[in-house]
Amino acid sequence: MAEATIRTPGTVTVRQNGVTMEIAWEPDFGRRWNERYEKGQFRYDEEVLRMVTPYVPVDTTMLRDSAIVASDIGGGLLEWATNYATKQYYDTADSRIYAPLAGGHWGERCKADNLVYFESFARKVVAI
Repeated sequence: MAEATIRTPGTVTVRQNGVTMEIAWEPDFGRRWNERYEKGQFRYDEEVLRMVTPYVPVDTTMLRDSAIVASDIGGGLLEWATNYATKQYYDTADSRIYAPLAGGHWGERCKADNLVYFESFARKVVAI
């Protein structure tokens, strides 16, 4: 995925009605927020992977575990990489009798069940 870069904005000078005001950012603003973003993205990816795991169907654990190897943790991309992952995702039932959370469309179902938590977690990991 494309990496986001936060740059330190330039100084802005505003003149109005004989008053001059200058807005200047701390010189390391961009660097500090990039570090915060990168750490936050890594933690967020790990948490989403942890939360979605019970939704992934399990037979041999190969599908579930493929996300650990194939995903770009910290880059915002989670991927399940087996030759049958697409079929399992799109062409199977959304739940199992023996494992009600596990089934197809695991990403969408996990998001629907946990969106408020994910939003809260994202705010927390980049909080000042």
